[in-house]
Amino acid sequence: MRVDHIAYRVADKEKTAKFFIDFLGYKKPDDLQDGFDIQFEDGTWAKCLVLEPPEKIYSDVPWSLFEINRVEYQLAPEIFVSDGSPGSIVEQWVQNKGGIGGIHHIAYQVASVESVVEEWKSKGFAEFASEEPLTCPGLVQIFTKPLAHTGVIYEFIERTTQGFCAKNVKNLMESTKDNKF
Repeated sequence: MRVDHIAYRVADKEKTAKFFIDFLGYKKPDDLQDGFDIQFEDGTWAKCLVLEPPEKIYSDVPWSLFEINRVEYQLAPEIFVSDGSPGSIVEQWVQNKGGIGGIHHIAYQVASVESVVEEWKSKGFAEFASEEPLTCPGLVQIFTKPLAHTGVIYEFIERTTQGFCAKNVKNLMESTKDNKF
C-alpha cells in the first residue's frame, strides 16, 4: 500500500497548481496539460488537474519502491486539484470549508480494493460512500465516508494502468457530495 494521490478541492485550481509547481516542483503531465472537465446532470461542472511529482520512475509495475544504499524510498504522490462552477459539488464543498477548500481525500493504492473493503467492513473501520467499487479499464476505486476519528475521506485505488478516468472521478465526486467534513 502506498499513497497514490492527494486530492484538493479549491476555489482556484490554477492558483493551487501554481503553488505545487513553483514551490514543490510538481508538473503537469504531457498528456493532461489542461486537465479535464466533469459535467454534472444539473448543469454544473468541475475542472480537474493532475500534477505529477518532480521525481518519477516509469515502470510496468503498478507501484514500486526503489532501493538506494539498502534504504527504501517511496515517491511523492500525485496531486489532484479541482474547482467547480457555482452550485457544483466541488464549489459547495469549498464553501463549507470557509471558501478556501483543502484536502478532500487521500488515496491509497492497494493490490485489491475488494480485499481492503472486506477487511475494513469486518473490522468496523469505516463506512463506504458507495455500495460497490467504481471501475474503468485499468482502475478500481472506492471512497470511505469521512472517518470520525480522523475527519478524512480515504480512497482505495487498484491500478493496472496509470492515469485517471473522468467517469470514475464524476461518480466518486457524486458519492461524497453529502459528506459534511
